Amino acid sequence: MTPEDRFPGPEPHHSGRHPHQDLDVLPYGSYYEPNPPADQPGSPAEPEGLPGGSGATYSGYGGANYLEQHWPVAGHPTPVAGTALPVFLAAQPPAPAHDDDPPTIELGPPISEDDLRPAPQLGDPGPVGPLYVVGDVHGYLEELIAALHQQGLVDADGHWTAGRARVWFLGDFTDRGPDGIGVIDLVMQLAAEAAAAGGYCRALMGNHELLFLGAHRYGDEPVQSTAGTASFRAAWLLNGGQQHDLERLQGHHISWLKRLPAMALEDGHLLLHSDTTAYLEFGDSIAEVNDAVHELLADEGADEWWDAFRRFTKRFAFRGPSGPMAAGELLGTYGGHRVVHGHSPIPYLTGEATSDSGEPPYVPGPYIYADELAVAMDGGVTMEGKLLVARLPVD
Repeated sequence: MTPEDRFPGPEPHHSGRHPHQDLDVLPYGSYYEPNPPADQPGSPAEPEGLPGGSGATYSGYGGANYLEQHWPVAGHPTPVAGTALPVFLAAQPPAPAHDDDPPTIELGPPISEDDLRPAPQLGDPGPVGPLYVVGDVHGYLEELIAALHQQGLVDADGHWTAGRARVWFLGDFTDRGPDGIGVIDLVMQLAAEAAAAGGYCRALMGNHELLFLGAHRYGDEPVQSTAGTASFRAAWLLNGGQQHDLERLQGHHISWLKRLPAMALEDGHLLLHSDTTAYLEFGDSIAEVNDAVHELLADEGADEWWDAFRRFTKRFAFRGPSGPMAAGELLGTYGGHRVVHGHSPIPYLTGEATSDSGEPPYVPGPYIYADELAVAMDGGVTMEGKLLVARLPVD
């Protein structure tokens, strides 16, 4: 089967689900299609070089309004002519006319050891709340609110109700589904509401965030792909890009997306978007990887953006006999005892996607594999699977 047979072109927008999950595609056939499990008769060998890199990072940024209200401003405000100065800057009374007796300050009692002890901390925030992760959303806003509500994280209208809980989105907010911008707006809103409640809601950058930003910034500008000349817009459309999302993309969305980290470590869980080892190509620590991605998005050109997208689109590094070794390499470099990722739908990892029954794939929950070193969180919502929200650790 040729790439053109499987991927004839972008599908028109509709509000329903796509009947089949298309894995991410690079133009001219440079795409990754999973093989059935190796123990099935006639299974082809794993393509050489298929396992790639994957990663996810820390993001503490809330919505645009929250940033404007709470972001600290360096320095003191500059007084405007004709306005009253603050009390501490107001003019002091004139000095006495005579200075034969300079003013003195009465000394207090000697300082005791009790005075040197640190003051008690006020408003101790107490223990942190439980940790949750959210798999790939791909524009399915209604399904996302329903899944968060089922876990008690939001109310029926999508407002934070989880107090000091911690939530990490693993990336891929847009493309394929009906309302990618609505999903981004919700995550930004929840970041602000969670912070006000003493918890937090953070997100990682997925390969579709890179693709979406690239389509906006570079459009049809040619980039040098490994399979020939391509463009971000062509790849975005091929991977389910929705024109109405691009039309609704605003400056505050772009600023927020470009700040997302690539990976993070929480409670011993190494959080990534992609099941690939490509993160190792960006740095030897979580901070180095995140800084490298942010610097690339701030300064580099279309070809560098494309190369990053290509690397983070790789998948299946933790599947098969070499999977535990690949997961262990990431854990040994960045810390933690288990990788938690999105990106590759669980039905492809388990072989459910190749079923001929015509029934929707069965996804009971997160998929633990690679000798229990990896947890997959993409439930395949775009192929009538499930949008997964899970509390960590999972057993």
